[in-house]
Amino acid sequence: VLNTEFSVLYSRNPISSIHTRLKSNSSIIEKMNRKKIPFSLDNLLREINDVAGVRIVCSYIDDIYALADLFTKQDDVTLLEKKDYIVNPKPNGYRSLHLIISIPVFFANEKKDVKVEVQIRTIAMDFWASLEHKMYYKFEGNAPESIRRELKECADLVAFLDQKMLAINEEIK
Repeated sequence: VLNTEFSVLYSRNPISSIHTRLKSNSSIIEKMNRKKIPFSLDNLLREINDVAGVRIVCSYIDDIYALADLFTKQDDVTLLEKKDYIVNPKPNGYRSLHLIISIPVFFANEKKDVKVEVQIRTIAMDFWASLEHKMYYKFEGNAPESIRRELKECADLVAFLDQKMLAINEEIK
């Protein structure tokens, strides 16, 4: 809805793309087994934060925070947790804003609150994260130190690029 509203009402849309996914049954079971959580619908809803996921990709860093604010102000969205990897990047350089929210989902006979992980990042952050993810799996999580170092350098360049593009956009305004 926010995406459509921005497209209709404003001269620019801060949302470049939106991707959604539902975790597969096998992935849910594997995660619950790994965390030693007995399988039940109640345990799933209480313990697993990312059964559903949404990735929102924006042009600028300030769009990330503006969208997060608008999104969490909606009366059917409850913010449960916020992890700001933009202000506090992960050691490998990963940057993104993660929100764990709860939203009502209407089933055939009842309504249940379901947790959803929302990741909001810039185009550059998304580019880096998708390539880093592919490389991570190519090495099965054990990339050589030289590659990890180069990926961290690329993450730092992405952060610089995001700041530079934001500054140019502010100058244009």
